Parts: sequence; C-alpha cells; structure tokens
Amino acid sequence: MIRVTLPFHLRTLARVDDEVQLAIDGRVTLASVLDALETRYPVLRGAIRNRLTLQRRPFVRFYACKEDLSHEPPDTVLPTAVVDGVEPFLIIGAMAGG
Repeated sequence: MIRVTLPFHLRTLARVDDEVQLAIDGRVTLASVLDALETRYPVLRGAIRNRLTLQRRPFVRFYACKEDLSHEPPDTVLPTAVVDGVEPFLIIGAMAGG
C-alpha cells in the first residue's frame, strides 16, 4: 500500500483524515499514484492536476523521502521506501508571498 499525505484543503475536499492508502498494480510512478488517488477520490480531479493536460497545478508540490519530485516527469518511479509503505508520498500546498 502506498501512503499519501494530502494538505488540509484537499483532505477536507476528499473528506478524509490524515493520510490515505492506495493499492497500485504495476510500476509505482508519480502518474500512477495520482491516477489512483483521483480514481478513488473523484472530487480531487482538477485540484492537483489540470483535468485536460494532467500537468501539476502551480501551487502543488510532490515530495518523497525528502526529495522534491514536483518537476520530475510523470513516469518517474517513486523511491522503494514509498513503494513499500515505509515513507509517505507527500502532496503539499505551496505558499507564495512575503
């Protein structure tokens, strides 16, 4: 099971507490995790990625094992610790301003 931590506003939107767990068949990539998340919680479609282009929203960031994966291609395989459920995949709402 892949553990996914969402920011507060997305947890509220999806009506979940804390983190969610997803079962993913095949390679565990950025795209496969986001696809599984949006399939399980359809209300999140368009909140994390653009519905048509599937590009990450500007103020959303992805982290795994203390690495920023936000600018990595969608087919990037996630670290073993995330695949094994030891570490969560983090979806973070970025902040802007001063």
